[in-house]
Amino acid sequence: MDYAPLIEKKRLRIPELESFMAQDGFFDDPKQAGELTREYNRTKALLENWESLGKAKENLEENRQLAKEDDEEMAEMAAEEIPVLETQIEELEAKVQYALLPHDPTEDRDAIVEIRAGTGGDEASLFAGDLYRMYQRYAETRGWRVEPVEASPSEVGGYKEVVFKVTGEEVFRFLKYESGVHRVQRVPDTETQGRIHTSTATVAVLPEAEEVDVELKPEELQIQATRAGGPGGQHVNTTDSAVQVTHLPTGIQVKCQDGRSQGKNKEKALQILRAKLLEAKIREEHEKYSAHRKNLIGSGGREEKIRTYNFPQNRLTDHRVNMTLYNLDSVMTGDLEETIGTLQASEMEDRLAELEAGA
Repeated sequence: MDYAPLIEKKRLRIPELESFMAQDGFFDDPKQAGELTREYNRTKALLENWESLGKAKENLEENRQLAKEDDEEMAEMAAEEIPVLETQIEELEAKVQYALLPHDPTEDRDAIVEIRAGTGGDEASLFAGDLYRMYQRYAETRGWRVEPVEASPSEVGGYKEVVFKVTGEEVFRFLKYESGVHRVQRVPDTETQGRIHTSTATVAVLPEAEEVDVELKPEELQIQATRAGGPGGQHVNTTDSAVQVTHLPTGIQVKCQDGRSQGKNKEKALQILRAKLLEAKIREEHEKYSAHRKNLIGSGGREEKIRTYNFPQNRLTDHRVNMTLYNLDSVMTGDLEETIGTLQASEMEDRLAELEAGA
């Protein structure tokens, strides 16, 4: 794909942004100022990477020619640099591709993740627990932090539902692909005849909303304190209480019972509520978000799936990109880099093609 026309558009955008930023009163609107400043910085970085990419390609061609020279010492030195330059070019091309995509500000945000057991009874709840641990380990590898919000354990040691927040750098950019129905095929511990069972769990990943995205009016909120882990009322020990927040206009309810402080539970519950309302807002404004969530989340039935985890074959299959890996044991310990990387590459290819068609 020829990126030159897209790069030229970005190059022409720089003086426009500089003109905006030089105007009196530019910072009177902090939100707009922040957005334009971030766009300016991203565009400058893109142009720098594009220039570095051009130089790296020139150096690679020169080294390939030098590697054919009669001077053995010179040829050997040039040959040693070729794989280094090839890796550098590959990394720079990925950065340029990503930077050329229309920027989605939600990709820079933290994420709220909800995992619910689907079809399959106890086995589905166990699988929900496995997914929770998988994401915890993946977060560790990326230096992210996982904060539990709410959990409904099952009697067999899994989860009927578990909600947690992931904070770090570009969390939603990587985790957004996990939304959907996950299907597991394995022999449950309770199966005496060795038969493979199929179960599901649903995963929903929401970008954390900022206060400027969603306004929560006090008169539209019903906030109740309840004993964590069970029913309760207003007169409970606040050091061990859950908080349930209901958004009256939409009927959306959020409960947080992880923290020992009622205040912290309330704060987390409001964060999740904002995320849910932001998602609803985006869904209304952008039809593609609605289709994305509807198609990926589904109802949790066995026929709806984005990914299959087949334990007997140690196989992971992502049905969206027709990718099959035979390292499921590694994936379940948090090794999601190849899976998510493939999904990102596929999305970039599609979005760049759309961008080029509209250029």
